[in-house]
Amino acid sequence: MGKEPVQLSRRGCLYLCAGAAPLPFLALAHSAQSQTARTIKLVVPSAPGGVTDALARLLGEQIGRTQGVTVVIDNRPGAGEVIGTETAARAAPDGNTLLFAANPFVINPHLRKVSYDPLRSFEPVCQLANAPTLIVVTAGSPYHSLADLLEAARAKPGSLTMASIGPGSPFHLGFEKLKRMAKVDMTFVPYPGNGPSVNALLGEHVTMMFGTYANVAEHLKSGKLRAIAATTPRRIDELPDLPTVAESGFPDYAVPVVRIIRGGKDAEGGGIAARGLADCGAAGARDRAEAPHPGPLSGQALWRRTCGLSSRSIR
Repeated sequence: MGKEPVQLSRRGCLYLCAGAAPLPFLALAHSAQSQTARTIKLVVPSAPGGVTDALARLLGEQIGRTQGVTVVIDNRPGAGEVIGTETAARAAPDGNTLLFAANPFVINPHLRKVSYDPLRSFEPVCQLANAPTLIVVTAGSPYHSLADLLEAARAKPGSLTMASIGPGSPFHLGFEKLKRMAKVDMTFVPYPGNGPSVNALLGEHVTMMFGTYANVAEHLKSGKLRAIAATTPRRIDELPDLPTVAESGFPDYAVPVVRIIRGGKDAEGGGIAARGLADCGAAGARDRAEAPHPGPLSGQALWRRTCGLSSRSIR
């Protein structure tokens, strides 16, 4: 039977992701199996309230509405996304449980003991977005630049604190990489999601936060928070006056953050969700001058794209 495309609307993604570039079209194949597989669980291994949760709910809503299935969002935060990932890995391999994964999916097995293999336990389905990342402080912070922050870190070793998802997240590893490159001592404070990290910063429980632009955009606009450096390869379009860490004296520094959908392994390649999402392709050229990323994204490709950061940082 024919296939009916399910697209994340450009306006909706820009509103929710505030700069994360939505990449693919999504399509669900109508098949005999789809008549019986009426419930799809999408496991989100981070806390509610962050951009990953918002994007997952938008995706689930559109799949449910257009395909006539029930999509259940199952938030399983904790242990640097290991809890949610292992929950998805233990699910029946029928294609009806999917994992909304990000960089920690392939980083964690190299930092701790986990019960899944990132290349064998799951089937890569589709890359959804790249998210711009940055370092932010409160509006009342005495630090107005990365140089200010690092100067204070050298004067007061270990006293400055950084909130982010972790441990084992790209933010955590990016923080450790910055510390090593700058030769400073700062303290990492892990949280189960970007939302809790933002709340910790707003409550002035930490000095700064390392996270995605989407999660702090409204607070930057309202003046509650201030960005001091972008951790992307180039400046963030929405913040053209914000210098990157690389521009601030640390060449080649960048923290890639990708979000993908993965399904469990099975002989037939999955049920309605995995079958449909596996057909997704590139949505077209991105607003920024990058080639579109095709879907599905192989485990090896994700490893190369993600662990160019992590392998250098954990040696």
